[in-house]
Amino acid sequence: MFLLYSAKIITLLVVKTNRYYHDHLDILDKGPSSLPDVNEAEILVFLVITIQIGHCIRDKLTDYWSRADNFHTNFYGNDMKRGRFFHILRFLHFTDNKNEPQLTDENSDGLWKMRNLFDILNENFSKYYSPSEHLAVDEVIVKFKGHVIFRQYIPKKHKRLGIKIYKRCDETGYTYDMTIYLGTDSALRNTSLQLTRQCQN
Repeated sequence: MFLLYSAKIITLLVVKTNRYYHDHLDILDKGPSSLPDVNEAEILVFLVITIQIGHCIRDKLTDYWSRADNFHTNFYGNDMKRGRFFHILRFLHFTDNKNEPQLTDENSDGLWKMRNLFDILNENFSKYYSPSEHLAVDEVIVKFKGHVIFRQYIPKKHKRLGIKIYKRCDETGYTYDMTIYLGTDSALRNTSLQLTRQCQN
C-alpha cells in the first residue's frame, strides 16, 4: 500500500536529489563525484528511517547511530550508514532549483519547492480511492515551527502555529483532495469555497 502511493515520489526524489548534488559539484568545480548516485532502494530506506525516527525522539540526529549503551539501536546502522543518511538528507530535493520563480512576481508559486510532490499526492489520492457521495471540506492546521512565508498563527486553534490545509474528505475521513493556503495569494484566497462547490456538484 505504501509503495502504491509513493512509487512516483521515490522516483522523483532520486532524480531531483541526484541533480541537485551534481549541480552542487559543478558549482564547487571539483570534478566527478566519488560518491555513487542515490538509487530508489536507498531512498526507500531513507524514508523508512525518517518515519521510524519520529517514533523514537532523541536529542540529536547523530544519536540514532550512536554506539553508546544508552542510545545504541541496531536498526539504524544496519539499514544505512550514518554518512550516507546525512548525504541524502543534505541534498534531498523535490524539484529543480532552476525553476525558482522571481520573488517580485505576485503570481509566483509559494509552494514551488514542494509542488511536484504535492501534485503526485493529490493525483494518487484521487486515483486509488473512489469516495462516497458524502463529502465535506475540512480546514486543518499541520503543526510546523520552521520558516515558510505561508505559516499561519491562529490563536483559537489547538495547534496555533503551522500550515493551513484545506482538505476534501469523505465520511470515512479519507483525504480525496487538498490545497495548502499560501497566505494572500489571490489564486488560493477562495480555495475553501471552490472545494465546497466541487463537493456540491
